[in-house]
Amino acid sequence: MKKILAVLLVAAMVFCFAACTAKTPATDDTTTPATEGTTTPAADDGAEETTADAGTLVIGGIGPITGGAAVYGQSVKNGANLAVDEINAAGGINGMQIKFLFQDDEHNPEKAVSAYNTLVDQGMQALIGTVTSAPCTAVAAETVEDNMFQITPSGSAVDCVKFDNAFRICFSDPNQGAASAQYIFDNELASKVAVIYDSSDIYSSGIYETFVMRANELGLEIVDTEAFTSDSKTDFTVQINKIKESGAELVFLPFYYQEAALVLTQAQGVLEDVKYFGCDGLDGLIDQLGENVDLAEGVMLLTPFAADAEDELTQHFTSSYMDEFGGVPTQFAADAYDAVYTIKTAIEYAGISDASISASDLCDALVAAMTEIEVEGVTGTMTWDASGEPTKDPKAMEIVVTDGVGSYKAI
Repeated sequence: MKKILAVLLVAAMVFCFAACTAKTPATDDTTTPATEGTTTPAADDGAEETTADAGTLVIGGIGPITGGAAVYGQSVKNGANLAVDEINAAGGINGMQIKFLFQDDEHNPEKAVSAYNTLVDQGMQALIGTVTSAPCTAVAAETVEDNMFQITPSGSAVDCVKFDNAFRICFSDPNQGAASAQYIFDNELASKVAVIYDSSDIYSSGIYETFVMRANELGLEIVDTEAFTSDSKTDFTVQINKIKESGAELVFLPFYYQEAALVLTQAQGVLEDVKYFGCDGLDGLIDQLGENVDLAEGVMLLTPFAADAEDELTQHFTSSYMDEFGGVPTQFAADAYDAVYTIKTAIEYAGISDASISASDLCDALVAAMTEIEVEGVTGTMTWDASGEPTKDPKAMEIVVTDGVGSYKAI
């Protein structure tokens, strides 16, 4: 077979759901439940070194569990743990159980590298991470030297997957920018668009650049462009007033939910009858606004995941996530869930059944398999080429607020 067909994964998911409900703890000494002891401080240089055995495959994860981007890292950790639990309960991967270890990088490149080294000392054989772009780029320079397989669920900067050993689940920044412009144009959301972006952040500036390029090609008029930096991201009064004067019908927000919440709050009563459109960085906006969630009503974002989709995979994932962790899963949780199942699919395609395989040999096998497999995940049906980029269809979502409770609705 050149590809593993989506129907096989659907069948596996149904079986996993049935097997997972009992959540029976492992009775074999080689098996460690994925949710037990998975978080070790990244700065713990004295972490005990472990080695792989024939029955336990060690997969690591890195992302922010503390700090301003913690909501992303926690979602990724939860989504990955859910997939690991399902796979282990269903018998593992070719008989191998997964031990999942997660490290906090606080959205900091240096701490991400330290977290990576800790995981290597703990016997990691493949990496899911990191969650955010700057730390992911820093860690990618380490994984390529070690020939460690790396798949990032949500690191969207181009350089996150510039090496042959690295792949991603999410869309890249350029893809998000171009796709956003195309969606706005195709659905006639606006003809006059203003943009606010973070010129100090590679995620924001990468999306901005391709958005403007594609908007110009489509004939969308960019009537105003406003920038801010990490040193000036609390007061958006000047930018908001300039956008008002520009006559923009839609404001494009290619940055993270914390700053987006400030923009929406400070624009209240100033920007009237203006639409807002963003990318996956706006995941978390509902929680960030809290009691002011009404301000998010009608905000649109481009994302590969919609929790209310009616397909069997999404319904299973969403209900299982809510049962386990409470709350509706975000795109970041879905990306991580798909990342684990992608590793599973690649390992099965490569025919690996001995978990004592070295990280380097595992990397070689997985890299070869990635361009041959097809995975039907909750974020879409995915294939990959040698660039490490996924091919799948994006979805657009709109935030709706009912009785003070915000949710995402596919549009």
